Amino acid sequence: MNERTVIIDQADPQTFYGVNNSNISLIRNLFPKLRMAARGNVIKVIGEDHETAVFEEKIKELERYATKFNKLTEDVIIDIIKGEPPREVNAQGVIIYGQSGRPIAPRNANQSKMVGSFAKNDLTFALGPAGTGKTYIAIALAVAALKNKSCKRIILSRPAVEAGEKLGFLPGDMKDKIDPYLRPLYDALEDMIPQMKLKEYMESDTIQIAPLAFMRGRTLNDAVIILDEAQNTTKHQMKMFLTRLGMNSRMIITGDATQIDLPRSVQSGLLQSLRILRGVEGIGIIEYEKKDIVRHPLVQRIVDAYEAREKKVDDEFEQGLARSKAEQI
Repeated sequence: MNERTVIIDQADPQTFYGVNNSNISLIRNLFPKLRMAARGNVIKVIGEDHETAVFEEKIKELERYATKFNKLTEDVIIDIIKGEPPREVNAQGVIIYGQSGRPIAPRNANQSKMVGSFAKNDLTFALGPAGTGKTYIAIALAVAALKNKSCKRIILSRPAVEAGEKLGFLPGDMKDKIDPYLRPLYDALEDMIPQMKLKEYMESDTIQIAPLAFMRGRTLNDAVIILDEAQNTTKHQMKMFLTRLGMNSRMIITGDATQIDLPRSVQSGLLQSLRILRGVEGIGIIEYEKKDIVRHPLVQRIVDAYEAREKKVDDEFEQGLARSKAEQI
């Protein structure tokens, strides 16, 4: 008799074990000659050497499936253990599989261009109105890179620009005050990574989420680095962030030039960087349009209404300025 230890270190344990350990119960039934004990991410099995070796091989195959597709069903377990290929999953265009195996893929042409730009460029700008999926696709690309081991960590950042509320008036310590600004990033991650695995990544700093001010002085190697809401960076902040790019790293910068919350006297670092860097080799620029909005259809109508109102105000201002000049003459 031989005892063998198998460690589940890639897949989320809850996904792998199933609800109330249903997957483990099924695996135990499919290997009736072996004695099994599972605790945490460790499975111990006792039996003949050949049978325990086959067990380990099948468990690792199941783990790879669960890691890739974020789910592990009874049919898949039976197919893999019996040596049959699991039922095909349509993977065309899929970036990553989110919670419960939901495929996350580009939903319009510009999202597809963004995926292509990330593959061939070290720096990608993704610009456009709210609701076009810029941040969501960026984080999906980063999580996919982490899963396929083309990077060792993900670093997500946002400028903590106050839009109507002062940081000092928010309750709690500095982390509590900053977290609301970073909440959209947490939301996207929670949609793609099982809760226990995400907690593990956060605790080990494999995934780091921090305000832009915390980036100063760092060199970010072997990472996918995302700067969200970049329209709210100053010129100095943007230059500082761009120069954090280290070896074997890629960077995505997202922003919406129509939602700048900086004081009127402060120029957006995003707008300046686009003027300076457009055409530089190794940099891709994806420009989303209103037609790319993938949220509720009302979002596009809201964007249209605001743009029409702003155009009307600008036209009235120009007309008033023209009348004033005519009266002076």
